[in-house]
Amino acid sequence: MNTLFDKIWDKHVIATVTDGPTQLYIDRLYCHEVTSPQAFDGMRKRGIKCFRPDKIYCMPDHNTPTHDQDKPIEDPISKAQVDTLESNAKEFGLAHYGMMDKKNGIIHVVGPERGLTLPGMTIVCGDSHTSTHGALGAIAFGIGTSEVEMVMASQCILQSRPKTMRINVEGSLGKDVTAKDMALYMMAKLTTSGATGYFIEYAGEAVRSLSMEGRLTLCNLSIEMGARGGMIAPDEKTFAYIQGRENTPKGEEWEKALAYWKTLKSDDEAVFDKEFTFDATEIEPMITYGTNPGMGMGITQHIPSIENMSETEKITFLKSLEYMGFQPGESLLGKKVDYVFLGACTNGRIEDFRAFASLVKGHKKADNITAWLVPGSWMVDEQIRKEGIDLILHEAGFEIRQPGCSACLAMNDDKVPAGKYAVSTSNRNFEGRQGPGSRTLLASPLVAAAAAITGIITDPRTLC
Repeated sequence: MNTLFDKIWDKHVIATVTDGPTQLYIDRLYCHEVTSPQAFDGMRKRGIKCFRPDKIYCMPDHNTPTHDQDKPIEDPISKAQVDTLESNAKEFGLAHYGMMDKKNGIIHVVGPERGLTLPGMTIVCGDSHTSTHGALGAIAFGIGTSEVEMVMASQCILQSRPKTMRINVEGSLGKDVTAKDMALYMMAKLTTSGATGYFIEYAGEAVRSLSMEGRLTLCNLSIEMGARGGMIAPDEKTFAYIQGRENTPKGEEWEKALAYWKTLKSDDEAVFDKEFTFDATEIEPMITYGTNPGMGMGITQHIPSIENMSETEKITFLKSLEYMGFQPGESLLGKKVDYVFLGACTNGRIEDFRAFASLVKGHKKADNITAWLVPGSWMVDEQIRKEGIDLILHEAGFEIRQPGCSACLAMNDDKVPAGKYAVSTSNRNFEGRQGPGSRTLLASPLVAAAAAITGIITDPRTLC
């Protein structure tokens, strides 16, 4: 009896080295501007071309500014990386979607929405959040720059087979509880190293009930538990989501692909190396209080005390709280916030903007808040305007920026100043992640929206 992971992995094995790694065929390689330059240089030095250039897609996202994208990038490092990706893609004959191209955006948002990511695929990118694509029933994981070169040269990668884990979330999520909250809850329970060495399959009633956008959010955060990746078995929601998209099979090819995709599920008697089950009704809107994504709690709860911690645990815990300016046992409700960020490959999709707008409608942005609302792609931006979400946001005092990774990480102009607090829908809250000295509180779009209109950390369930 095989797991979903087993079925896809085994189908892509080219060869297995005795007591060594597997040579795995890769269906899709995504490239962005940060982790690809050295790989292209390596190919150039060896005098070789990409083995299957039609399987490789390039686009800048980390360094792109979220304003005035029709003008030259001011930061010289960012400009060099973006320009280098464009020239490398042209030299090696690869698809490239540059700034202002309507197919551009965060690569982990564009892949699924353009039908480039499909069930049963193996997908890699020089970016840890490649796990996002597993939401469509694919094996997707981040790789290093030398591995990017390996895939360019051979369309294969040497990879050790990970162990398998299934996380079941049973029951129904409560009011204003989202996929982001589900993920932060799991991390709080399992820690940021709890899934190290494993590939996760998410299952259970609450997971099946998620929209495709919610599933993408959940799988995006798999890496934050230490997992190699995360995936969800494709179902009718998956098939409806991808049907008719730009790069999906059409006609007879669609029917053939669909028949295969329907086989992509774990067998009833499949055994996982590790398995956990959580109750969805126990999850409330979450927020982080520390400097790793596992330091999270329900928004009505208090920061843990240090009573039952070892001396080593106390040292790292208190160091984290000192950076954040918090105390053990403290509640975060009512704490003043300076910035709110809606976006990233975690929560930059249309559903996230719908949720944010649903809460701020009829309210006004708090005067003390600087808000960055950044679509994950130009397709999302177009849909925001088509649905009139932009009008709701503008009426409430918000502006929509241009697509890109933005304030998820300090590689572009959108940096949170030192000492300032940001409620962020992104994926990491490490020290300085959103700017040197910045303080990040990870949360869902609804918690972010509540903070944006009140100016303080607020339980979204208390607002109309």
